[in-house]
Amino acid sequence: MITIQLLKQLISIPSFSREEKAVADAFQREMELMGHAVYRKDNNLWLLSAGFDTDKPTILLNSHIDTVKPVNGWTFDPFTPTEKEGKLYGLGSNDAGASVVSLLETFCRLTEKGQPYNLIFTASAEEEISGTNGIENLLKELPKINVAVVGEPTGMQMAVAEKGLMVLDCTSYGKAGHAARNEGENALYKAMQDIDWFKNYHFPKESNDLGDVKMSVTMINAGTQHNVIPDTCTFVVDIRSNECYSNEELLKEIQAHVQCEVKARSTRLNSSSIEKNHALVQRGLELGLTTFGSPTLSDQALMPFPSLKMGPGDSTRSHTADEFIYIKEIEEAVKIYVELLDGLVL
Repeated sequence: MITIQLLKQLISIPSFSREEKAVADAFQREMELMGHAVYRKDNNLWLLSAGFDTDKPTILLNSHIDTVKPVNGWTFDPFTPTEKEGKLYGLGSNDAGASVVSLLETFCRLTEKGQPYNLIFTASAEEEISGTNGIENLLKELPKINVAVVGEPTGMQMAVAEKGLMVLDCTSYGKAGHAARNEGENALYKAMQDIDWFKNYHFPKESNDLGDVKMSVTMINAGTQHNVIPDTCTFVVDIRSNECYSNEELLKEIQAHVQCEVKARSTRLNSSSIEKNHALVQRGLELGLTTFGSPTLSDQALMPFPSLKMGPGDSTRSHTADEFIYIKEIEEAVKIYVELLDGLVL
């Protein structure tokens, strides 16, 4: 199966975020050998369906070619694709190489005949770090898009909503003093009050698919030595937003409640969703697929149009030792993608 052989080739080439040139070069050559006219910007690749008609709506098929670095504990070589008992092992096999090759095969099959829409296939870079030279930059080069299918491991069920991400750097200020005397103002104690707020505060708007906004303090640092009262304390907060709030709205609400200085590293990764009455979702429901809300981030966060996250594999295998995809999952994914999209009227 050409799709499996292509995935093996992608696995064999290290493609960490911001280091995707070699895999993008190889993928571009393979698509050109298949007869496609390949467009490229930096390490992002895309194809347009023949006879692209701006009077028709456009569907985007997107997944990413970058991977995280291998964690400890691999018993296989992460860059040697290994088949065993129906599984294909290798870094990026599940996240998201299987989706990349499945969506490419889907693009090829759907464009063999006329469709009531245009089709674009993209293989994007820097997804694992939400980089600015990935899908965000690529979208500037593409025609207007009406809806996207984003390939990520979901067991081929439909993620109709996805939580956003905002990381906060917080600083509490006090006054240094000698720990043996009753002097100074302990910045760590002041930070603890705000940390307690982050732990217990509940934003009132909840999502049917994503639940409530989740805030987690994940890092803290204070003090220079045991006998000095710390005059600063810094801590990091991980915010997972739902579609009821923009990250900007959450940031303003947080700043109004806490004493510490709060700075967002970025507010660009908002929650995303697609209406359940959308034609794409309705077709999926007719096929017996289910819907759910996804807690993990993807390129959806940077798409200013409706998008559905859906792909072969299981998210729990991502970023783990001995990552794998079942061969049959890829075969089934192509079949479901084609049934979902063939002849779809938007």
